[in-house]
Amino acid sequence: MAAQCVTKVELTVSCENLLDKDVVSKSDPLCVLLMNSTGAQWYEVGRTEKVQNCLKPKFAKRFLVDYYFELVQKLKFGIYDIDNQTIDLGDDDFLGELECTLGQIVTSRKLTRPLVLKNKKPAGKGTITIFAEEIKDNRVANFEVEARKLDNKDFFGKSDPYLEFYKQTEIGWQLAHRTEVVKNNLNPSWRPFRISLQSLCAGDLDKPIKVECYDYDSDGSHDLIGIFETNMKRLQEAAHGSPAEFDCVNSKKKQKKKNYKNSGVISVKLCQVVKEYTFLDYIMGGCQINFTVGIDFTGSNGDPRSPDSLHFISPQGVNEYLSAIWSVGQVIQDYDSDKMFPAFGFGAQVPPRWQVSHEFPLNFNPSNPFCAGIEGVVEAYRLCLPQVKLYGPTNFSPIINHVAQFSAQAAQQKTASQYFVLLIITDGAITDLDQTTSAIVNASRLPMSIIIVGVGGADFSTMEFLDGDDGRLRAPTGQTAIRDIVQFVPYRKFHNAPKEALAQCVLAELPSQVSSFFSLYKLQPPHEPDAL
Repeated sequence: MAAQCVTKVELTVSCENLLDKDVVSKSDPLCVLLMNSTGAQWYEVGRTEKVQNCLKPKFAKRFLVDYYFELVQKLKFGIYDIDNQTIDLGDDDFLGELECTLGQIVTSRKLTRPLVLKNKKPAGKGTITIFAEEIKDNRVANFEVEARKLDNKDFFGKSDPYLEFYKQTEIGWQLAHRTEVVKNNLNPSWRPFRISLQSLCAGDLDKPIKVECYDYDSDGSHDLIGIFETNMKRLQEAAHGSPAEFDCVNSKKKQKKKNYKNSGVISVKLCQVVKEYTFLDYIMGGCQINFTVGIDFTGSNGDPRSPDSLHFISPQGVNEYLSAIWSVGQVIQDYDSDKMFPAFGFGAQVPPRWQVSHEFPLNFNPSNPFCAGIEGVVEAYRLCLPQVKLYGPTNFSPIINHVAQFSAQAAQQKTASQYFVLLIITDGAITDLDQTTSAIVNASRLPMSIIIVGVGGADFSTMEFLDGDDGRLRAPTGQTAIRDIVQFVPYRKFHNAPKEALAQCVLAELPSQVSSFFSLYKLQPPHEPDAL
């Protein structure tokens, strides 16, 4: 499974107009935070301090929570009037609560809602406001570095130099970055590179940084050319036209040679610290995720009326298609403000002419294919099933190109305001593989990701090929995808797993796909999150 998107989010809580439960004074409120991300038990994350005698508290103690994009993390903020010293809140007056998801909070960044009592009735005029902030030093340093007159360590030809940057830690020097090797060159110029400040100096511009220069040897016995130490403040003196220069010193050579000066000069032409925006920066800054569903109605699924069919809806009202829609859609819907999702089918004969279509709206309304929320998508799917004839072949390219069209329109605005996610649920091998590969390669240049969930027991090797984890996807024309935008997951892996596990796996790569696309095109969030 791909690495999960996890970051620390700090939640600050304040309330207004709390119920007054004390006779001679005002309530003494405290906020307790409970979390539930597995569908099982609620557990306590923490509590704020008690604010004495106050109906509009601003709690100083904040909650620090791990944020996972792929999970629906349910939160419950409970407000209590504390009248005793015991930890148990059962004997304290309850002033109201709010239940929401962490996704809803980070989307709005500042969420204000009315408090409700246990019976869901309003807790007077009481409201709660939660403010979310990502805890992360997301600055990076962009470098342009070259060297001149490096020592020659090779008998045949010249040195093959590379650099290593180290951060100072309590337990010694820690490698932060290694450049590429420049072959056979004593005056190398390395490709521009970037290092996060967290990795290089833990965000402290005065912290020592060590740079080592080596001559690469294929057998791993790399020869040290020289070393220098510096810090970010000194490195930042480098600007176009006036580089920061450092003697690259080899201590062994210095001891042996009387007039030794250096083993070459490292010239930092540019060291520029910039903010690197994260997925949360884009979401908090107003980026909308547009979610589209594509469902496979080809004949290989089997007759929907037969219990053997993948489209057969069980007496409990479920099948693998519905499970995939629910689990992925429930996470995505928190990031789309209007919650109107276009939903399409492909590979069926569609009334009234019964021609095969690879891109028909589930609600049969081409001018308005939108469904209200995930519930609307599920309802449209249920109503559509008995009205179409399952047929074939399994063509993906029409629906990919359809979503790419809207994604391309958004890209023309040159803002980071919209990103498109296409969920395709299918039971088998793709018939139009060349066209699909080309469509994906083209879409890799757009603000768009494709999630493919394979249902049933078919051979999904072509899907694994489309998922670019093993290397960049290449179109038949030779054109290469500029980034990996496809995530494929076979549903059968999750038959006995908790229902959240599918969404967690399917959505694991999406946050980095969103932020890497916008940073690739140097697009900032629509508005600066800090300015909200």
